[in-house]
Amino acid sequence: MSGIKSSWRLMLSVVVLLSAAGMALAADPVVKNGDRLAVVGDSITEQKIYSRYIEAYLLACTGLKDVKVFQFGWSGERAPGFVARMDNDTWSWRPTVITTCYGMNDGGYRAYDENAVGAVYRDNMKKIVDFFKNKDVKVIVGSPGVVDAETYKRPPGAAVYNETLGKLAQIDREIAQAANVGFADVNAVMMSAMIAAKAKLGNSFHVAGPDGVHPAPDGQLLMAYAFLKAMGFDGQIAAVNMDFNGQTTVSDGHKIVNQKPGMAEIESTRYPFCFTGAPDDPNGTVSILPFVPFQQDLNRFELKVSNLPAAKGEVNWGGQKKVFSKAQLEKGINLAAEFLDNPFSAQFKLLLDQLLIKQSLETWMIKGFITNIRNLSTLPDADKDPKMKEAVEYLRMKLMARQAELDAKAKSCLTPVKHQITVNPID
Repeated sequence: MSGIKSSWRLMLSVVVLLSAAGMALAADPVVKNGDRLAVVGDSITEQKIYSRYIEAYLLACTGLKDVKVFQFGWSGERAPGFVARMDNDTWSWRPTVITTCYGMNDGGYRAYDENAVGAVYRDNMKKIVDFFKNKDVKVIVGSPGVVDAETYKRPPGAAVYNETLGKLAQIDREIAQAANVGFADVNAVMMSAMIAAKAKLGNSFHVAGPDGVHPAPDGQLLMAYAFLKAMGFDGQIAAVNMDFNGQTTVSDGHKIVNQKPGMAEIESTRYPFCFTGAPDDPNGTVSILPFVPFQQDLNRFELKVSNLPAAKGEVNWGGQKKVFSKAQLEKGINLAAEFLDNPFSAQFKLLLDQLLIKQSLETWMIKGFITNIRNLSTLPDADKDPKMKEAVEYLRMKLMARQAELDAKAKSCLTPVKHQITVNPID
């Protein structure tokens, strides 16, 4: 019972999250054209799942044309470990925006202790924020997530360690507020969804992964949601306004190819975020959607129909059909939420697959080569050897060129998608 009570106490922080998310929504998103986003964290980041969801959203859903993303996750890392490598590894890439996600390992998998855990974490997270802020990098501090209430089996248990992680999340919030930088409360988002999902789907439905620590795609989508909300995106992907007595109009990122009353063929360069898996499968993203407002907040592909000459209308999109009332269609429906299998799904999967190849190279680049450059300074007269410097810079250039090739290949997946929306009146 103590674990359940602890979970409900932590759930109260969701109220803070939701109000803060609403207030934190900037007039302009944090990430803009020309930005270079560094996604930093421990093994949960190195899983390359939430980092791909963020990158896919930026490339496909926002309408931004020139954004670059580099994944800097490092398995087992704590905040002090990143402090030691942030100049050599991450700043050498010259990011303009950085997200951090530490705390899972920093808590020591033990009950919270201010001196042994809190003070060390606070000191090092402040060093990270100060370092990048002083270089005019926009920072979003991400809190640690949660351990799973069912699948986490280490002593002293999930309830105790989730209290530790909740206190580290509060430290992150305080640091972000004091430095006037962004804050993504991954902890509150995951805790709220975990409580609700287990109540609906059963305790065996894991939100923090089968090992209780490393989330599967369901939990990783929650993480991506927290960061994307902190970036300030308004979530409007498309607005399709169909008038049975007139014309169909569309928002930026979409154009009408052909139309007649009740039908519009559209070519879109701006995609909705697409989801995978079954409604009860944590290894997909569909299962977690009822427990997070991702569709409402970040993924609105809206259709509004006016002057429908019937009480109901059957909407056909990509071969999938659903019936809505005239009032619903006049108010507007979110096609991305109503049609999870849609004309963008296949192309969106290609993008995610290609981003995995790119981000896998980035992990290898950092852990296999770039982080070791700092060790060369220990060699005798290394700073006086021009050939060594030349060789290092040549290898760095070749690796960055390969990363740029894979970046371009991923972006080439974003071909315009032609799709047809049909609304058939039903008496």
